[in-house]
Amino acid sequence: MSDTTTAPAFYTTARGAVAARLLRERLRALWPSLARQSVLGIGFACPYLRLWRDDAYRCIAVTPVQIGAWRWPRSRPCLTCTAEEDALPFPDLSFDRVLVVHGLETSENARRMLREAWRVLKDDGRLLLVAPNRTGLWAHLETTPFGHGQPYSAGQIERLLSATLFRVERRDTALYVPPLPWRLVLRMAPMAERIGRRVMPSFAGLTLTEAVKDVYAGVPTATATVKRRVVLVDTAG
Repeated sequence: MSDTTTAPAFYTTARGAVAARLLRERLRALWPSLARQSVLGIGFACPYLRLWRDDAYRCIAVTPVQIGAWRWPRSRPCLTCTAEEDALPFPDLSFDRVLVVHGLETSENARRMLREAWRVLKDDGRLLLVAPNRTGLWAHLETTPFGHGQPYSAGQIERLLSATLFRVERRDTALYVPPLPWRLVLRMAPMAERIGRRVMPSFAGLTLTEAVKDVYAGVPTATATVKRRVVLVDTAG
């Protein structure tokens, strides 16, 4: 994938559609229903927030400035905004759930991004962090967005979350299918997921880590000021 190809372009391909479907299955298993809850997506979470748009009280996707505001299908309106990952334009304790996809591995300062997630998350809220697994194939092939940036092991993620005042509650994995665009490989994706989870869990393409705020560990340092103008787009109309 060239440097100019973005995550949105990846999800328009057959391989991107399969990857999104497989990851959504694991996200749905972890968070089956978010009725009347406020949900924030950081990075490029748009293909996954659709899981909860119908029952959530509010879904907001924050995308990097270089991607711009994502326009949702008009049949399922949602809010999007562009903002710096370490200076989210929301008050403290604004969200019940925070989902990070295509955010951690490309972050210029992962700790500051997670501190901002801590700040806007309610004290009883939950964070779900999706990151490329450093021992999986997807982290080593640059033709997908999961092959860019810094991959992580489960231990590295746990230490990073602990340093930013989160406590790991659950872990899961996804994407055992090889990251190849071949039609036969994509057709075998469901079978590859079932076999991979049983036989070689350490070779998953992605790690999913659910964490809660460790409110007794201390108070994070002051957040940074907003560096750029924030653009909110209401696509309900």
